[in-house]
Amino acid sequence: MANGFTPKRMCVACREMSPKAELVRIVKADGEVVFDDNCSMGGRGAYVHRRTECVRLAQKKHAFERHLKCAVGPEIYEKAAEYCDG
Repeated sequence: MANGFTPKRMCVACREMSPKAELVRIVKADGEVVFDDNCSMGGRGAYVHRRTECVRLAQKKHAFERHLKCAVGPEIYEKAAEYCDG
């Protein structure tokens, strides 16, 4: 980016602002909740740190449900935890 600008986003779990590259985006697209590796998909999105503790905190707070405005099953949180660790 020009002039040293780094886009920042807020983690839905810990509410910490971080560079976009340090977060993973989870998107509700066509009624499905999926991971957006390139941050290029359309649809409602939520960002979370690539840390298991942030994913667990998001689950405890029901953060994905609130930000994506849809029901999110526990399997999505498990998948997110695996995605962040791997």
